[in-house]
Amino acid sequence: MTRADLVAIARGRCVVLDEVQLTRVRRAAEFLADKVHCGEPVYGVTTGFGSNADKLLGAHRLRDELPGGNPERQKGTLLEELQHNLIVTHAVCVGKPLAVEVVRAMLAIRVNTLMRGHSGIRVDTLQALAELLNRGVVPVVPQKGSVGASGDLAPLSHLAIVLLGGGEAFVDGERMPGAQALARVGLVPQRLSFKEGLALNNGTAQMLATAVLALDRIETLLATADLAAAMTLDAFAGRSGALRPEVHALRPHPGQVETARRLRTLIEGSTLVDIPYHLVPRFRTWAADAWREPEDQARRFDIAWDWVPSSQRHGREAFYTRFMPFRGGKKHQPQDAYCLRCMPQVHGAVRDAWMQASRIIDIELNAVTDNPLIFPDADDPVFAEGKAAGRPQHIEDQVVSAGHFHGMPLALAMSYVKAALPVLASISERRLAKLVDPATNDGLPAFLIGNEDATDSGFMIVQYTAAALVNDLATRAHPASVYSVPTSANAEDHVSMGTNEARHVLEMTEDLGHVLALELYTAAQALEYRQDMLNAARGLAQRGGWEALAAKVANAPREGEAGRAMFEAEVKALRDALAASSDFHAGTQVRAALAKIRERIDFMQRDRAMDGDVSRICELVAEGGLVDRGRLV
Repeated sequence: MTRADLVAIARGRCVVLDEVQLTRVRRAAEFLADKVHCGEPVYGVTTGFGSNADKLLGAHRLRDELPGGNPERQKGTLLEELQHNLIVTHAVCVGKPLAVEVVRAMLAIRVNTLMRGHSGIRVDTLQALAELLNRGVVPVVPQKGSVGASGDLAPLSHLAIVLLGGGEAFVDGERMPGAQALARVGLVPQRLSFKEGLALNNGTAQMLATAVLALDRIETLLATADLAAAMTLDAFAGRSGALRPEVHALRPHPGQVETARRLRTLIEGSTLVDIPYHLVPRFRTWAADAWREPEDQARRFDIAWDWVPSSQRHGREAFYTRFMPFRGGKKHQPQDAYCLRCMPQVHGAVRDAWMQASRIIDIELNAVTDNPLIFPDADDPVFAEGKAAGRPQHIEDQVVSAGHFHGMPLALAMSYVKAALPVLASISERRLAKLVDPATNDGLPAFLIGNEDATDSGFMIVQYTAAALVNDLATRAHPASVYSVPTSANAEDHVSMGTNEARHVLEMTEDLGHVLALELYTAAQALEYRQDMLNAARGLAQRGGWEALAAKVANAPREGEAGRAMFEAEVKALRDALAASSDFHAGTQVRAALAKIRERIDFMQRDRAMDGDVSRICELVAEGGLVDRGRLV
């Protein structure tokens, strides 16, 4: 089973059990029944569990001999009672119910691992478990109660108890008792046989299900982060040198190389990135006399440059040979801030954390994680390696107590991811903050609003919300896996806490998505300003008169003053460069994303209620409406 398979099942796909593999399931169950009938002691079958493993089950109930007898006389054998009691006493989780997709993923994982034929479950019981999926029965599993070893005992017991007609379940969104849920879909309660309770509740299904769904969301969020970064880079008219493939060949971390490639693809076709400094005007507040031509009158801004006189060019002659002596919005520096220049390194490191976790999760998805493990064919030569020659076969050779239920491989993998999520959110918030700050946004308006009457706040508080989310993510990033709390009277003296780890990561993806959505919301506003300001300058130049462009340049010498002739010649050169330019626009994929954002959210010319905008951009990101694993939808 792949992660994609599991996500599809979690979202509603039905399952079919492979007949060939069911033969192996049947073989293990028959083997176990034979050993029990022969009187062999088997952990969790003829013994108690955990710290009760030293207690062997007798032939009859001693409690029947208690004074007054046994008023709660059990049906079936002690072996069946052991399995039944295991489930009903372990279903003790607390908190809100897990989401439907998490529970369905847990069911699918449990079915898949039991299909390997090393757990001793009967085919009928396994098929009944699969039918919960296929008939839409979703057991109510409270979120909290697993320590991640011996697997997810408590939450998996909430899954299994519904099979017995206990607990609660959702059917078509309605919450009801487990027995009623089974009856609603035409199923009957099961009576558990040898080891079946242990097979059903011993494993890593909750942490694994949660981790898979979290990784699925993070894959989309990584693509969204790259898109937001590319839109912000275009809005800054930034520099692409830090994305070049030969640069990353010198430090070829896979995630870094891949992120740089994605960013290059996203900005492909941009006429903003790497634009000459002198072409970029800075924002100036609109005024009634800012524009003369009728087609310019509707503009929501004015533009400006400063001319650099020859007296200020000493020692910079080489620079002004290449670039014209006009200071507009772009700072004359050869590199961008870290939040732009180091996007491949930061996004790439997060992508590497995601890839490492994915590798581990892919192994776990098809692993057997309960205990003990049954090897009915252990007398086969393939299983004989390491055994002393001629040593007689014992039950311990075929029913092996091991520790595959321990969730530490998943826990540490998710700890890595957990630490990475605030990093991705933090660099996104830094880009957002840079966009709204007039000291750092390279000539865009303060807080990305015209504010002609000094009454507008623009996007100021959007950055506050992003900052609050980043802080919240950072304070939740402490790894749960470093703090083990022993259980079962110290029989289980080291546990993984991987279930908490995976749950935290899945919850944190929502806030990460919100931070990225806020960056996209802000970057879209900034990008439109940048494109419109440049194209306004281009339109002014194309109409031919250098005087109109000169009127936008401060620090110019007056008629008759020294340097006037040089100024006029250089303004004409600026006019010619702007007039010869093609339309100024973002990369092809960035423009497509901007168009999708504008289908739901209008450009903000002056202050308005922003709560609806924020809700819509967060929904768009949560839906994956802008990306599909890195490709624009």
